[in-house]
Amino acid sequence: MDKAKIIIHNKEYELPLVKGTEGEIAIDISTLRDTTGCITLDVGYQNTGSCLSAITFIDGEKGILRYRGYPIEELAEKTSFTETAYLLIYGNLPTPEEKKAFSQRLTENSMIHEEMVRFFDGFPLTAHPMAILSTMVNALSVYYPQYFPAEFDIETFDLMAARLISKIRTIAAYSYKHSIGEPFIYPRPDLKYCANFLYMMFHSPVKPYEIDPDIEKTMNILLILHADHEQNCSTSTVRLVGSSMVNLYSSICAGICALWGPLHGGANQEVIHMLEEIHNGKLSVRECIERAKNKDNRFRLFGFGHRVYKSYDPRARILKAQCDILSRKLNIKDPLIEIALELEERTLNDEYFIERKLYPNVDFYSGILYRMIGIPTNMYPVMFAIGRLPGWIAQWKEMHDTKPFKIGRPRQIYIGPVERHL
Repeated sequence: MDKAKIIIHNKEYELPLVKGTEGEIAIDISTLRDTTGCITLDVGYQNTGSCLSAITFIDGEKGILRYRGYPIEELAEKTSFTETAYLLIYGNLPTPEEKKAFSQRLTENSMIHEEMVRFFDGFPLTAHPMAILSTMVNALSVYYPQYFPAEFDIETFDLMAARLISKIRTIAAYSYKHSIGEPFIYPRPDLKYCANFLYMMFHSPVKPYEIDPDIEKTMNILLILHADHEQNCSTSTVRLVGSSMVNLYSSICAGICALWGPLHGGANQEVIHMLEEIHNGKLSVRECIERAKNKDNRFRLFGFGHRVYKSYDPRARILKAQCDILSRKLNIKDPLIEIALELEERTLNDEYFIERKLYPNVDFYSGILYRMIGIPTNMYPVMFAIGRLPGWIAQWKEMHDTKPFKIGRPRQIYIGPVERHL
């Protein structure tokens, strides 16, 4: 068995190597503190593996993303969001019988408790939809108190997973309706997942909403591409919070709060704010690009580059193609979208961005697509949360399935004052 060697104070220690199925190699330091008295320091956990996982594989250098072994390109083209959700949670794509049963469970759990509906009256109209979403998801633990027991109960988990995936779209749509002062639209049992969400968002008694199949397809693709992305900030949060054995609802609530930040799920919202700044300031795209290259200038281009991908983000490539489809079909005349498309064209042909591998990422194109569909800007992180939910549930389940089960407890290096007295 291959080992790594570390020398501390002239004494040599051996540490085992762990190899993943795709050839990734990690140094197992789980016994380092016991054997050497030392810990590792890795601010932001950029080089620290927190778990062994069979859910998602990413190769940032080659631009590869796979869920349970399936390339993201194939899933986006050939599956629905609910099929991908089933894949992430249970490890395989559903059989026709499993698909029917899962869809039925989602339909049966699409409504929220009528007493919970009253909660919306307590939120001010200015409340951010992410704040409402996290609050309402956590409140599910009050109305549906079944929680993940110490001994695994698959039937309870199946119900909780379906309940969360189904109800989150209803909560999200209700939060939007509350913000614009319109009556809530109840879900329809005859509509599929994404069509039902669009219906609850945009239908009204005075202006019926017709489901466009291309928009429904785009929504499915957007949610699939966001469904999981390995151990990112919000996913790691769900795992860490869940490691205390808290219920699934509260773990997901914590993930939603982590996702809200502009460096994570709020990034596509920042893209639109950037485009508005360019438009309102009457800046040329060429001028914006030059400002972005200047480190001393406060202007920043959001939606370019990625911490993981050092080549073209595979999700961005898929969404770019969908942008072309929708823009041709809908024939939208929107100055922000025109600015975005010009930014994309110029940066892809600019040596500064090419050399630094700063390609448009998933946040750039998802923001444009949501705008085309009619989703309000403050709902963008909510859409991200709806998409990411199956991944969070799958990661939470995988953690609970892992034996021995351990609570998360990072270490630190203390740099404060030494002992002193009053």
